[in-house]
Amino acid sequence: MYSNKISKILQIPEQHVKNVLNLFETGATIPFIARYRKEATGSLDELKLAQIQDLNQKAGEFEKRRALIFESIQEQGKLTPELIDKIQRAQTLAELEDLYLPFKQKRKTRADLAKEKGLEPLAKIIMEQKEKNLNSIAATFINDQIQNEAEALLGASDIIAEWINEDLTIRNLVRNHFNKSAIIFSKVVKGKEEAGKMYRDYFQFQELLSKCPSHRLLAIRRGEEEGFLRVKMEPENSSCLTDIEKHLITSYGDCAKQLKRSIGDSYLRLLQPSIETEFRQSSKDKADVAAISVFVENLKQLLLAAPLGEKFVMGIDPGFRSGCKVVCLDNRGNLVSYQTIFPHPPQAEIQKSKELLEHLIQVHHIEAIAIGNGTAGRETMDFLQTIKREAKLELFMVNEAGASIYSASEVAREEYPELDLTIRGAISIGRRLMDPLAELVKIDPKSIGVGQYQHDVNQKELKLSLDRCVSNCVNLVGINLNTASKHVLQYISGLGPIVAQNIIQYRDQIHSFSNRDQLKKVPRLGNKAFEQCAGFLRIRDSENPLDNTSVHPESYSLVTQMAKDLNCDINQLILDSELRKKIVIQNYVTDVIGIPTLNDILKELEKPGLDPRGEAKQFDFSDIRSINDLSEGMMLPGIITNITQFGAFVDLGIKDSGFIHISQLADRFVKDPLEVVRLNQQVMVKVLSVEIERKRIACTLKGI
Repeated sequence: MYSNKISKILQIPEQHVKNVLNLFETGATIPFIARYRKEATGSLDELKLAQIQDLNQKAGEFEKRRALIFESIQEQGKLTPELIDKIQRAQTLAELEDLYLPFKQKRKTRADLAKEKGLEPLAKIIMEQKEKNLNSIAATFINDQIQNEAEALLGASDIIAEWINEDLTIRNLVRNHFNKSAIIFSKVVKGKEEAGKMYRDYFQFQELLSKCPSHRLLAIRRGEEEGFLRVKMEPENSSCLTDIEKHLITSYGDCAKQLKRSIGDSYLRLLQPSIETEFRQSSKDKADVAAISVFVENLKQLLLAAPLGEKFVMGIDPGFRSGCKVVCLDNRGNLVSYQTIFPHPPQAEIQKSKELLEHLIQVHHIEAIAIGNGTAGRETMDFLQTIKREAKLELFMVNEAGASIYSASEVAREEYPELDLTIRGAISIGRRLMDPLAELVKIDPKSIGVGQYQHDVNQKELKLSLDRCVSNCVNLVGINLNTASKHVLQYISGLGPIVAQNIIQYRDQIHSFSNRDQLKKVPRLGNKAFEQCAGFLRIRDSENPLDNTSVHPESYSLVTQMAKDLNCDINQLILDSELRKKIVIQNYVTDVIGIPTLNDILKELEKPGLDPRGEAKQFDFSDIRSINDLSEGMMLPGIITNITQFGAFVDLGIKDSGFIHISQLADRFVKDPLEVVRLNQQVMVKVLSVEIERKRIACTLKGI
């Protein structure tokens, strides 16, 4: 473990880091540690716990690399006491790789060829800078492989260039220049102006690399990968070369002049490209972290969107020519009926569609209707307004991003193998209204359509971060053990796909769980898995009221003792706030359970089983129908549908989304859009400008 190093990086007490790493080693998960081991960690949240886990893994990988380098150099018989000390003291991967560079196996270089010709002594003479008549010295190296003095000096220069490139001090000097003043340049590839017009902002572009935001850097890199842009990163070369010369040149004369030429060659041919590659990767890594962070926050907000709850819902996947797919779901989300209606042109069967919907609403006791926000979504909402008034229904426009992915997925085929894709999509839309979290976990997070440049970032890191986000959200909300699907259950702390499936099968056998202890009878759900998952699984009508709370079974005896001390039972303790006020929590502190956990227990007893997501609310758009109806200065209601580093997209109830630039989010400077807006937030915006041809709608929240 690398607790000391991690402690310094994160500014967390080392003992807390040690405790976290020990918990990870015993199989504890991030949600479990964050919720039930606060005393051991100093109440660290999921983000800090994930950082500790990641840093520990990276430190382990770093040490493996150090060991491999030791082994490689030792096999070459070149491991000296001085080199051992330097390798042992290396703190960064760049430092480690610089030390290994002279010993790395590589294809034969120009310097290798020059050494084979016997020119290394001449290179050393030049580096010493003591000889005044360099040509006469070079003449002594002429042989059957070297024709003249110029060829000898050129070979020696190749050797010197490689030495300079492998010099740790010089490489760090160049890195410092890149850090301080590297500029990213991009220009259009000749002849690709029309095909690459989406990148025209970068056809002739330059910016200080350290100031280039992640979304811009990722856009430029994508343009380069697609063959439309040429990109380079470099500092101001003359100042960098001057500093290298100051470091290496200590005299005047022929040797100094030759050394200067070698420095220029080394920088342009070896050093600059090598460090540029390094900075290309490091800048990409930073951009990935920023982009993934935005994606994760968006996903979190989407997953934690308020559910409508267990109501009878109609889901509609709108369409024009192909009609609107209509499904009716019971209060558990099960399909009970499906139809297709054609209320829009070209069929325009308005009355027939209305009568059919009214019949379905009455027969299936429909309480709310979820309408997908894609093609024909707004027109379908308008059509339903008359039915809404007559039947007193709640109408909701639901973000259908990713519904088509779900409908074609193996998960959907497994649930409804006999149904058409579009019917499955309508089911997903209806269920998203009832419980966004339970439905969205079935879809690859990358397909949900929030965030930016999800296909350009490191896919392994993206998947890890998104999986963590889903897991944290599922465990934060808590899951009804008797209604949860296996897709939700697999994200519960300590479980996984296999155990989740086993829970479903065991639940089918016994019909429903009556207490948490029954989980221990599920195949492959051992004591450790029970410890990790039990607190996040709820049983509403359990024999023990604590089974419908986030109180962990390991603390049941503590709550029982509280009730006993107050001469009441646990049900009374939950129902009577005056009784709870009499609890002196200090009296229940133990070696394992402290004030943080006790406070959590009392909060849960106050509102047992409370869903932290709140309740879904209806939203009405304005009466505009298309971008052609918009004009500058209009005030419109909207819903935030996506957040990026440079602003937020807003659904205005028409086909084309509005965009609020980061500079228009508030009447103050905004560094991060997430400070101001959140996904699914209902806002009132002002239209700044409308570009019908480019389908761009600029909006503002300023002054509203």
